[in-house]
Amino acid sequence: MTREELDLVLKTLQLKADKDGTITLPDDASATMYVAHDGAGLSVSKIASIRQEGDMLILKTQKKEVFVIARSDVYAVAAEGAAGGSPARRPAGFA
Repeated sequence: MTREELDLVLKTLQLKADKDGTITLPDDASATMYVAHDGAGLSVSKIASIRQEGDMLILKTQKKEVFVIARSDVYAVAAEGAAGGSPARRPAGFA
């Protein structure tokens, strides 16, 4: 994904970077980035924040995991909740 493509995705999701360049998703939002490199795939779900450093993306999840990935390896972004426009899913039996 190019910088322009990622910027379009973030604009579509109505997400903006703060002063230090970190994009923080609202508490009621969830995002997943799909990454592939040399035939190996990875999905990073429940992303809480995204920061761009050159051609790299630093993703922090709601579980405090940190992933550093090449922006060019991202091929899709999915979002729900406040960022995606539809309500976040809740597992059955939990309110």
